[in-house]
Amino acid sequence: MPRLPFMLPLMLASCFSLPALAASAATCDTPSDAQVLALFGEWNNRLQGGVAAKVAELYQDGALLLPTLSATPRLTREAHIDYFKGFLRDRPAGALDETQVFSGCDQATLAGLYTFTFAATGKQVPARFTFNYRKVGGEWLITHHHSSLQPSS
Repeated sequence: MPRLPFMLPLMLASCFSLPALAASAATCDTPSDAQVLALFGEWNNRLQGGVAAKVAELYQDGALLLPTLSATPRLTREAHIDYFKGFLRDRPAGALDETQVFSGCDQATLAGLYTFTFAATGKQVPARFTFNYRKVGGEWLITHHHSSLQPSS
């Protein structure tokens, strides 16, 4: 009777065809650090555009937004828009201070520190952040965004 380790490659080969594996690998998009940073750039540009619905379009339906200036988790497009309507009133612009990028097949995470400068007040707000992105229907969308005020010490 053959041992399982000897049979395992044969069993796996019978489950997957090489063309199917090749097609799967060909459709996998692992973004570069520059591409992930560009996703943040688009988000920041939309913030500066001042239209809450345009910012919310960058989030996947059902994405969890844990925003910087609200204690309420936002899970729907309407909730995302509601948060950004208030957040955009003081005309924020984000600047990346420190970043880490983690990329994989059709997904990426950008995490680090950023500072918002509000044009209407001149106030600067340092914060910590994590953006999780996933490629959905050929488009990179935010699936989770956590932002919290930077502790003073």
